[in-house]
Amino acid sequence: MNHAEVFKKMEGTFEADLDTVHHFSDGLYAKQMNIPKGFMAGQHMHNYSHLSILAKGVVIVRTDDGEKSYSAPACIEIKSGLHHSIEALEDCVWFCIHATDEKDKSKVDEVLIQRG
Repeated sequence: MNHAEVFKKMEGTFEADLDTVHHFSDGLYAKQMNIPKGFMAGQHMHNYSHLSILAKGVVIVRTDDGEKSYSAPACIEIKSGLHHSIEALEDCVWFCIHATDEKDKSKVDEVLIQRG
């Protein structure tokens, strides 16, 4: 099963609180997540490419194109239109950095996450 099929199968099955902190600046948004060891976050795709920063820990990033492991500190490009997920091999701190003028934390996902 490819990553897109996994996404479709898992979409909407669960939500978790990752101690998410939202940071806003002029034209920029950063989503900070504390991902515990063994947890998988993501399984979605974005309308626009963006950078993610692994500030602490070790992860495997899986996309429709394959998988790669990263150790902090790391700056990672997440390309638009690719399903992706992050599996924490250690407790980690992960930041998603997006260029957007949206400043309402309740609306950023609907602006940035591609549906369908």
